[in-house]
Amino acid sequence: MFKILKNFFGFCSPTDRKKFCSSIVFSLFQAMFEALKIPAIACMVSALLENNVTAQTCFICLGIMAVSVIGSGIVKSKATMLQTEGGYGTCAEKRMKLAEHLRYLPMGYYNDNSLGHIMSVTTNTMQNLENVATRVVMLVCSGLLSTAVITAVLLVYDWRIGLILCAGLIVFFAINSGMMKASADMAKRKQEKDSALIAKVIEYIQGIPEVKAFKITGQRSKELNTAIDENEHANSAMELKLIPYMTLQSFWLKAVGTVILLTSVLLYIGGSMDLLTCIIMIISSYLIYAQLDSAGKYSALLRTVDVSVRQAQEIFETPQMDITGEDIVPENYDITGESIGFAYAEKKIIDGISLTIPERTTTAIVGPSGGGKTTLTSLLSRFWDVDEGAVKLGGRDVREYSMDALMRNFSFVFQRVYLFQDTIANNIRFGQPEAPMEKVIEAAKKACCHDFIMQLPDGYDTVIGEGGASLSGGEKQRISIARAIMKDSPIIVLDEATANVDPENEAELMNAIEALTKEKTVIMIAHRLKTVRTADSILVIDSGRIAQQGTHDELMRQDGIYRTFVAGRREAASWRL
Repeated sequence: MFKILKNFFGFCSPTDRKKFCSSIVFSLFQAMFEALKIPAIACMVSALLENNVTAQTCFICLGIMAVSVIGSGIVKSKATMLQTEGGYGTCAEKRMKLAEHLRYLPMGYYNDNSLGHIMSVTTNTMQNLENVATRVVMLVCSGLLSTAVITAVLLVYDWRIGLILCAGLIVFFAINSGMMKASADMAKRKQEKDSALIAKVIEYIQGIPEVKAFKITGQRSKELNTAIDENEHANSAMELKLIPYMTLQSFWLKAVGTVILLTSVLLYIGGSMDLLTCIIMIISSYLIYAQLDSAGKYSALLRTVDVSVRQAQEIFETPQMDITGEDIVPENYDITGESIGFAYAEKKIIDGISLTIPERTTTAIVGPSGGGKTTLTSLLSRFWDVDEGAVKLGGRDVREYSMDALMRNFSFVFQRVYLFQDTIANNIRFGQPEAPMEKVIEAAKKACCHDFIMQLPDGYDTVIGEGGASLSGGEKQRISIARAIMKDSPIIVLDEATANVDPENEAELMNAIEALTKEKTVIMIAHRLKTVRTADSILVIDSGRIAQQGTHDELMRQDGIYRTFVAGRREAASWRL
């Protein structure tokens, strides 16, 4: 228990840790105020036994009780406020730090870790820490402090009863330790099933069009239902396993209270305890373990708190790419690769590629599927770090740049465009949040999307669905290009940007790309002949190596992959219905 509490407070930010510590101090004062009820009761009982109950006695007892209740209420309110601020503050800060940390993790991390796990940590885990953890931690701390104060008070009144109380606490913590051990594996399994459920829900929602198209609704529903059932079983199993321990804890505390009651009576009968102390001990036997009983039951959730903290820490401990480089402005925008090597999961993806891409030229990358085209562009723009060799921009290794300094030089248009659930204007100005509307409209016009935007209900203020679900593929692509135009970076990376565009949108999209790439260094992955043949240089990538390199005319004179590629495209283009 104490180790878990230590890990939790270590996880908190320094500012919020101070708030939690202050909250604990206030909880200590609350325990002291609560303990004042015993002297108040003692005062009244003493007067009753002496048959000397006066108005002054009543006012004294009432005054002590009022101080106890009012003081306890005030400090409890302050403790709760500090605890709440600390909980929400810690989780808000950790969410932002998680987002910042995830931003600089290598792309391989997202292949190894499911979206469901990342979503679970950033949502469920943080929410558990925000809402459940802080309350459970403070409830447990408050219960321990209250019990410690009451134990000290009873030791003063009668050391024999105090020793019984201490012995009862030792057995209680032994039972609680067993519960902590029993909950260890169950809590981890619960979190795993939570992550699996979120992953299945996301997969099901995102795949609904395919599920319907291929009539596999029942199969996908079955997988989702299985994940839901497994999650239910994990949660139920944890509860059922811990109930006996919680019951035993509660029973033991009540049993110790009964022992204190009986011992007090026997000591009074034996003449070694006066009647007043006996009555106080009997009354106290019902109060002693009230808060500890509640804290003991909720302490079962501490293991979930511990697992949540560990899951968040695992992400923080995942090594980032080295982003501590210099804020470099390159002398030119030439890109070179020197014997680049890269492997993923022990499989060689890029094998000894050397290349030069002069600034303000267009380089097209073609080749068989799975040959390493996208991986190569990712290495050139440092989405991954090379395992061997070096990638240089302006004669400087890209690892010498800070990540932000490097990314200033690149704009990307991907085959799969992601737009945020926000206005169209804000999606376009994503790279320049403070840009005026005039620049947004100018970029939209260059990207050939101004006309269709103006036809939307609120124009540039139209809020689009998450991922751009309310727009067509071509419209999303053009907004993505407008976003890249706004950024105005000297290097443009196009990853099959026209692959899924219908013929009606292709002309406008090509005009948009032409506006984007004018006077820029362009690296494009493309399968369409018309976007490849005008490139200054064409790289044919096969099995992680450069199989051919040259202009369209040069490669067409060679017998190889490129000429086969072109012949296949021409044959496909000649088909008519």
